[in-house]
Amino acid sequence: MERICDVVHELRPALLMVVVQLAFAGVNVFYKLAANDGMSLRIIVAYRFFFATAFIVPLALVFGSKSRPKLTWAVLFQAFLCGLFGGSLAQNLYIESLTLTSATFASAMTNLVPAITFILAVSFGLEKLNLGSVSGKAKVLGTLTGIGGAMLLTFYKGAEINVWRTHVNLLHHGEHQTKHLASPRSENRLLGGILAIGSCFSYASWLIIQAKMSEKYPCHYSSTALMTVMGTIQAVVFALCTERDWNQWKLGWNIRLLTVSYSGIVASGVMVTLIAWCVHMRGPLFVSIFSPLMLVSVAIMGSLVLDEKLHLGSVLGAAMIVCGLYVVLWGKGKEIKKITQLAPSEIYRESHHDHHELTDINVITSPRPDDVENNSAINIASMKPESLHPNI
Repeated sequence: MERICDVVHELRPALLMVVVQLAFAGVNVFYKLAANDGMSLRIIVAYRFFFATAFIVPLALVFGSKSRPKLTWAVLFQAFLCGLFGGSLAQNLYIESLTLTSATFASAMTNLVPAITFILAVSFGLEKLNLGSVSGKAKVLGTLTGIGGAMLLTFYKGAEINVWRTHVNLLHHGEHQTKHLASPRSENRLLGGILAIGSCFSYASWLIIQAKMSEKYPCHYSSTALMTVMGTIQAVVFALCTERDWNQWKLGWNIRLLTVSYSGIVASGVMVTLIAWCVHMRGPLFVSIFSPLMLVSVAIMGSLVLDEKLHLGSVLGAAMIVCGLYVVLWGKGKEIKKITQLAPSEIYRESHHDHHELTDINVITSPRPDDVENNSAINIASMKPESLHPNI
């Protein structure tokens, strides 16, 4: 029984990330339906973070009061950046991309996040290329493959692929076809691809900042509450500056209320809390592993209820992006495995040189699996460029 509990404990982050991706897949469908109903995209994002704040702040006050660390100006600034890059900016770019293209297209682009995270980490000195090693070559190859897949997905449409047809299209049930839902033209596909890549850059930046914030402020409810409050302020200000029609802010018992409440409470409230916890436990790249699951889920949902059609370019491009994703993560896994094998011997030599007690050496060189994972994930964000194992 104890062994089963240990296995479940080990699998908990992975199971939670599966739930996160399935929940995010539902958001894509609701976004499309709300935009089809004529709702302003910027107001959707503003309401999403408003509902998320209303949900998560009471939880943070109740459950995080005892373990909440001291709130500093540095943490507030990191929360502002998390709200910007992981919230208002990322979501506004993403939803614009989704309405210009399709739910499947936008979801496929999100799989570029690990490659873009790697590019940003190298640019800021948090990661080394290490082209002389197999892991370094794999990360570069995976990044280039993912970028190539994104270009193929954007510029090549190809023949239509009919896997199954349900003839169910919820988008045609409304009578509010507006400018918020664009027609599938090539220029929309190009602009949508650019906006999706911009959203990926924003999301990758958030993962890096979130890892740093989790180190200084490891209270997941409170950190998520801070992020959603900042995201709400930013999104509402942006919506007020760009949307002049006050009728757009009205909600009724319809798809608009369902969209903003689901995306706010479930996605930006509960799911972002789970993401923050998983980033704290396993690091930001672990979170990115599960992105293809959302792509598959959205493709199935889109074809079943939105009558979205798959094309050869979309399938090939998405396949290249997913392959690039896992090549990057394979290289990262090889790197981490090498580090965990080298770390005990390094600690032993240092301890032996400083004449530390043997009991201390035994404790360090025989850590529990959770300790290894937590230590590598928590210290990842604070690694300097010259560190032994910079990771993000």
